[in-house]
Amino acid sequence: SYGAAMDELGCRDRQEIGRWANNRVENSHLPFRRRERAMLRFRQMKTLQKFASVHANIHNHFSLERHLVDRQTYKHRRSAALAEWQTLAS
Repeated sequence: SYGAAMDELGCRDRQEIGRWANNRVENSHLPFRRRERAMLRFRQMKTLQKFASVHANIHNHFSLERHLVDRQTYKHRRSAALAEWQTLAS
């Protein structure tokens, strides 16, 4: 939060100041920042929406959360997803 705004509201004493005090807010805002960064490359919003809808489906298909499963399970799921993608693409 901004000090000037807290002064104006009269609650400067409740302001938390620290190196990582704003970290939770910034991390919750990351998906919006990623979307903004992606939008910079597109000239029209319609083109971005078209790309994003296709990308979301493909990304969800291949996003297997490697950190949650063991190597053997990950490899099995990855090869199954790739085989399914190859049948859909051909």
